[in-house]
Amino acid sequence: MRRRYRAAEAVAAALLLALSAACGSRLPESDFEHDDRTPAPQDAAPLRVGIITSATSPVGGAAFTGPRDGAKAWFDRLNARGGIDGRRVEVRLCDDGGSGVGNNECVHRLVEEDEVVALVATTALDYAGASRVSRARVPDIGGQPIGAAYDTYPHLYGIYGSLAPRNGTTGWDGTLYGGTEVYRYFKREHGARTAAVVSYNQSASAAYARLVERGLRAEGYKVVTEQVDFALPNFRAVAADLKEQGADLVFDAIDGHGNARLCQAMDEVGADVTAKVTNVQNWTSTVPDDYKDAPRCRNALWATGSSRNFDDTGHPAVREFREATKDLRTHSQWQLEGWAAARWFTDAARSCARTGITRACVDAYMNRSQGYTAGGLLLPVEFARLAEPPKTGDTCLSVARWQDGRGWVSQGDMNRTCFTVPQLAYQP
Repeated sequence: MRRRYRAAEAVAAALLLALSAACGSRLPESDFEHDDRTPAPQDAAPLRVGIITSATSPVGGAAFTGPRDGAKAWFDRLNARGGIDGRRVEVRLCDDGGSGVGNNECVHRLVEEDEVVALVATTALDYAGASRVSRARVPDIGGQPIGAAYDTYPHLYGIYGSLAPRNGTTGWDGTLYGGTEVYRYFKREHGARTAAVVSYNQSASAAYARLVERGLRAEGYKVVTEQVDFALPNFRAVAADLKEQGADLVFDAIDGHGNARLCQAMDEVGADVTAKVTNVQNWTSTVPDDYKDAPRCRNALWATGSSRNFDDTGHPAVREFREATKDLRTHSQWQLEGWAAARWFTDAARSCARTGITRACVDAYMNRSQGYTAGGLLLPVEFARLAEPPKTGDTCLSVARWQDGRGWVSQGDMNRTCFTVPQLAYQP
């Protein structure tokens, strides 16, 4: 089965929203050997699930709410149709404020006080409570891998899967691996040979930029590095150099506001590129507003990820998502992934309806759900627990480009846009 191993940039890019780094911590293996959880009620109605979101944080109010909104839309629709085995799903929300203290408070409230049967679509800037969730053996389903928690702890099931042992140590002895499929795609499909990487003079931004540079060089690109001052960035000078260097592609390790300013500067100096490549966090319907002053660069925006384009309404699962979220002011890829996470929980709970919807039963389903796609919304997800890290991977990729008047236009079939690429080590 071909699938996409989560690329390193899928983890690091989210961290750049806050320009901060996250790392896993090691717990004694004994923490995972005993069951000290409080069982979720089996005969209660409704069925409780929890969603932890950094809805208010230093990054800004709208940065992390997409998965929450998508998951809520699924559960609203599910309840309108009778719930799960006649039981309504009650969604308990918790905003952790983007802090570790707040995250631990949310975990305590939802897991220990509200006794939710599962967490769904977690999107936390600092998932400090991850070890507590794991010790309680609460399945955390379809969370966004902003930090390393989903490659560290058992009972946590990130939206893109994991090949790591997940025994309390991050990855393989603290090292994670990501593929070069994004760079291979643009080289193979568009003949790109020169790529620029733009970063801030800030540690997390620079570290992520180095990771992108390694991947590009591994794929044979000529790499142009551009660094700007975080406090007083001169994007016009960067744009002028991109033009002079003849860059085919532009990757970045900067925030959304900086991206918009960079694009505007590129338009002003006439720096035309094959693709200005962004990530799943910026795969949204707000492009016309975010890049209103950069029409040429705006129409060179490309996004890559591991889920089906939310504008691909020709696909029935996407069409269902869009119909259920038609009242939302904006749409995004993270909303679709939150919807997929809620669907994943629902499939797990339905499998347990006959014997009782408990934490243990839902967790057992998640451990068995190899190749899960949420009805075609996700590339097949795998939790393999490999003893040794992979050296190469058969990887697939979802690709879309922005076009004014059409929105995000899918580029090929994500299940057939596949490559065998090296897996490069990196420190989270």
